[in-house]
Amino acid sequence: MFHGVLMSVRAARRIAAAFALMLIGSVGAFASPQEAAPAGEASLKLPDLHQVQFLGVNGHNLLMIGILFCIFGLLFGLVSYSRLKNLPVHRAMGEMSELIWETCKTYIIQQGKFLLLLWAFIAIIILLYFGVLLKYEALRVVVILAFSVIGICGSYGVAWFGIRVNTFANSRTAFASLRGKPYPVLQIPLMSGMSVGMMLISVELLMMLIILLYVPGDYAGPCFIGFAIGESLGAAALRIAGGIFTKIADIGSDLMKIVFKIKEDDARNPGVIADCTGDNAGDSVGPTADGFETYGVTGVALITFILLAVKGPTEAVKEILQVQLLVWIFVIRTIMLVAAAAAYFINGAITKARFGNVKKFNFETPLTSLVWITSAVSIGLTYIASYLIIPSMGGDASMWWKLSTIIS
Repeated sequence: MFHGVLMSVRAARRIAAAFALMLIGSVGAFASPQEAAPAGEASLKLPDLHQVQFLGVNGHNLLMIGILFCIFGLLFGLVSYSRLKNLPVHRAMGEMSELIWETCKTYIIQQGKFLLLLWAFIAIIILLYFGVLLKYEALRVVVILAFSVIGICGSYGVAWFGIRVNTFANSRTAFASLRGKPYPVLQIPLMSGMSVGMMLISVELLMMLIILLYVPGDYAGPCFIGFAIGESLGAAALRIAGGIFTKIADIGSDLMKIVFKIKEDDARNPGVIADCTGDNAGDSVGPTADGFETYGVTGVALITFILLAVKGPTEAVKEILQVQLLVWIFVIRTIMLVAAAAAYFINGAITKARFGNVKKFNFETPLTSLVWITSAVSIGLTYIASYLIIPSMGGDASMWWKLSTIIS
């Protein structure tokens, strides 16, 4: 299930590229052919978000409301975490999950040490590239370095949270299955995945909104590029190392099976704990960090495209168009939090009513309905929000539904 989600977020990068091309085509009518944009993320300058009104509120204040939704998402993740932790579990199962968690913790601490070493090399490259070759001022280079650390901490933090939630959910799901009813075996992992997903998106969106709203426009570019470098570095290391670790642990457990003639999941096989830890490292730490990085880098790419591609007959018109698109894209990103939570609760109510007391059902049925409900809610809210936020752009009253269709 999680690998399917991972493929979807990877596809987001390709969607972002397609969005950029279509966006450039949509707003190209406002561009001056003499203008060029030989710039990169580190030299970007954000326009003043106060200068455009949306529903009677300026862009800056409207996006501040998005921070409240991020806090809601964080609280949702923490409440789900608490509920999972407090679910009943057999003492032996609880002890086993704690043993697996301690092994996972040892692994992820080692990963943290490795990331620090890796960052030291990357920091030297950043200093040489931006400081020596591009001759950026010292403060701008320091900002890039600082936000690269924040990006790494973001990837690392959500990976830590994800693996902790999963080690709770694993034992609680196993214990719930002893009752002989399939519904809890579906509901507990879904709650775990939703907890991690809401935490991941909320942390990412909160960081980007803070840069947009509270960092001076001249330094927003260095913040974004540093943040993107950091989260990409963290995701790459956690993803690759997690994949390697899970394969080594799995093979080690298989070898014990061959040598000592005991099953792979037999309690007497000393490779079982390593195999469980490897599964968590490969299927939780890596994909969680990768999802965090994909969502963030896509956001940085969208901001870059908007600031570099959108032009206008005058500087004032150009800035208005840029502000409209920036505010719109982050309103849509915030609404996705609402759509995800709404779809989860709607699908949960339907699933419980249909399968709460049955002895057998196909797990793919509620998972498929969750995909359809989430898609329908997300697309519907996208069109509604776009109509309200950007009913007209540059005199084009059809822009709101064109952009909504691109996103859909």
